[in-house]
Amino acid sequence: MIEWLFNPWVIIIVVVAVVIGNIAALKHTANMKFNQEDNVRSRKHELDRLNELDKQKYGDDDEDIKKGP
Repeated sequence: MIEWLFNPWVIIIVVVAVVIGNIAALKHTANMKFNQEDNVRSRKHELDRLNELDKQKYGDDDEDIKKGP
């Protein structure tokens, strides 16, 4: 019953199927674009906006921190 699993033809078919699947996955992922530049720009814009809101809420305390006690 299990001897058919170790048949060379079954092993060959499994190996070929895995190789074809990996090639198809590589071809699919090779064409993906990850818009990293846009993400960096939007994050920088969000951080700038958060800094502005922080200054509005708490004032410009950066000078006090730089001067020290």
